[in-house]
Amino acid sequence: MTAPALSLAEARALLLSPLGPVARAGQDASRPRVSFEFFPPKTDEAEANLWKAVTRLAPLQPDFVSVTYGAGGSTRERTHRTVQRILGETSLTPAAHLTCVEASRDEVDAVIDGYHAAGVRHIVALRGDPPGSNGIGGVYAPRADGYANATELTAAVARRGGFEISVGCYPEGHPESPSAAHDTDVLKAKVDAGATRAISQFFFDIDAFLRFRDRVRAAGVEVPLIPGIMPVTNFAGLKRMSATCGAAVPGWLAAHFDGLDDDPETRKLIAASVAAETCARLQEEGFADFHFYTLNRADLVYAICRVLGVREQKAEA
Repeated sequence: MTAPALSLAEARALLLSPLGPVARAGQDASRPRVSFEFFPPKTDEAEANLWKAVTRLAPLQPDFVSVTYGAGGSTRERTHRTVQRILGETSLTPAAHLTCVEASRDEVDAVIDGYHAAGVRHIVALRGDPPGSNGIGGVYAPRADGYANATELTAAVARRGGFEISVGCYPEGHPESPSAAHDTDVLKAKVDAGATRAISQFFFDIDAFLRFRDRVRAAGVEVPLIPGIMPVTNFAGLKRMSATCGAAVPGWLAAHFDGLDDDPETRKLIAASVAAETCARLQEEGFADFHFYTLNRADLVYAICRVLGVREQKAEA
């Protein structure tokens, strides 16, 4: 089943409706739980933009905010500094990404212990991309003295205790996986090793995500599955990202953006409506948690959260 094409008028009506898509008949209209992903900045200007996004989204009181590592662990120190600043300057709960690329077991264990000492209680355990790949291509080879994969890394975090552990999952298949069954087995192994939730790669094929849910539930995976939502305004950039992570780009999505290269405002409107509609359908399927890949921009994510009924929480008198 493919999503029906939205006209611009329909998209505008969807976003500007006082009720929004979560108010459909028979659907739970309670406030969804949200989380946001940021990446560590490389420049002073990028850092200012990041903190504008953090400041705008913080009043929505997300369950947590995650901070990524670059390919090959290339942003390790900047990730640590960003997490420490979130801890020190906001009331947000940070979840630090941690990979096992280009690091020994002792080095990774020291990072885990350092996070615990700093007050971090949530780690996103990922294998990581091959060094120098920037997420594109490359062949992963574990260090002889390092953790081989995300399952081993998850077990290492769990042995130390005191952490929530999120792991990644791939509704349309990890690019290196030989089969859907293999993907299921890997996720189950990570849960058996101590993972407490799985956050999905972004996707646009909702039916594929639901088939993935049914498959892993049948295999005995009972931890929460959190859909990863990517609001898209740069369609060319989306195609590049999708090619590296295995997320399909449906024809209907391409049609929405066709001819809009010089119309950024309409692209934003369509991006927000598609993401909000995705969340609404997933709510109908019983999902109440959504993880937004913000790309360090707050405007679209803020608007989508408002449509979903996630508003600033007023302080009690």
